[in-house]
Amino acid sequence: MSAVVSQPCEIPFVAPTGRQYTYTPDFLVIYRSTTAPVDMQRKPLLVEVKPQKDWQLHWREWSSKWKAARRYAISMGWRFTIMDESRIRTLALDNINFLRRYDDLEFDEALSDCIVEDLGELGTTTFDYLLTKYFPTVHRAEGIAQLWSLVAKRRIECDVCLPLNLNTFLWIPTNG
Repeated sequence: MSAVVSQPCEIPFVAPTGRQYTYTPDFLVIYRSTTAPVDMQRKPLLVEVKPQKDWQLHWREWSSKWKAARRYAISMGWRFTIMDESRIRTLALDNINFLRRYDDLEFDEALSDCIVEDLGELGTTTFDYLLTKYFPTVHRAEGIAQLWSLVAKRRIECDVCLPLNLNTFLWIPTNG
């Protein structure tokens, strides 16, 4: 993911009563472009977040604004979805929250550059490999923090949908 924009747009719609309203979706998720062909790239995702019990109770009442959002998203080349807590409270969210604590940490930039360059030459390797290679046992805790910081800052990537541990595979982002 490259960016999440809060309340990205206002969408006019007409309620079943005939009254005009404006609907503001919660988020727009813009994915990082890849080397895949344009038609294979992930389209931006317009997202409404509602507790499951609320949207189930009010779906008829809210369907006109969601239909308007879907039409608007299509016109923009996006997708639209409604998410509830079952789709948001995932391992990926837990991992993103875990990584946030490392985002503001500062480390030896020359060592970080060396790790990133080495990983670029390797292509992919495990967290444990880099930890063992660059941080002797006495500096292991600092090494763990520095590697997770590189992931948090998106200089190194991993699949945040999988558990983060010593066996986590790491690679360099294809596009900055």
